[in-house]
Amino acid sequence: MFGQEGCRLRLEWGPEGVAALGEQCAVLVIVDVLSFSTAVDVVVARGGAVRPVRWAERGSAARPADPSWTLRPSSLVSVPAGTELELASANGATLCSLAEATGAIVLAGCLRNARAVAVAARALAAGGPIGVVPGGERWGVNMVDDADAGPLRPAVEDLLGAGAIMSSLLGYGSASVEAALAAEMYAWASVEDVVAGCVSGRELIAAGHAGDVALASQVNVSTAVPRLTNGLLRA
Repeated sequence: MFGQEGCRLRLEWGPEGVAALGEQCAVLVIVDVLSFSTAVDVVVARGGAVRPVRWAERGSAARPADPSWTLRPSSLVSVPAGTELELASANGATLCSLAEATGAIVLAGCLRNARAVAVAARALAAGGPIGVVPGGERWGVNMVDDADAGPLRPAVEDLLGAGAIMSSLLGYGSASVEAALAAEMYAWASVEDVVAGCVSGRELIAAGHAGDVALASQVNVSTAVPRLTNGLLRA
């Protein structure tokens, strides 16, 4: 089996990607644009923290102090500094939890904080390999349905977010074909059109959550770098 050994910038998908890159890379960046990573960025940028909860354990997540705070980024734009939230998702939260167990430094990235996360990843990796893991979606699972996790569905918005981070990492060292193509895709993409027009974006808009899609489409508006330490994503 051929891997991405020898490349300082690597990209793989989902839980299997975490497993493949976790023990090889100094830093892992988890990308779940719609919506976990975007929600985390909103909270951390406001001085809060997020405890990622695996989807299979979502029933154990503590209820937030304000029941209106959910995985939807637009519900979190007024979260007070110092707030700690437990958020479950089939993709981003689950992958963060899996990634922490590998021993790599774990960051959460999205379009909003792509450049800031890339700058931090360079410094934290100290010359070691950096892996970016787009989460993708799960067949049969979305933000509004409480279904069990299904098989991986690669998601355009997560590839775009990974590409935004990779575009700021180019020059750090050799990039795998997968990593380089993600950066190239981001370079020519119309971000707002892609995020609103992809399957995940259309699902959310149809469910009345266009505001979440709009927030997730903003590029490099945040300098927050959520790092997973002792089970909490915080600045």
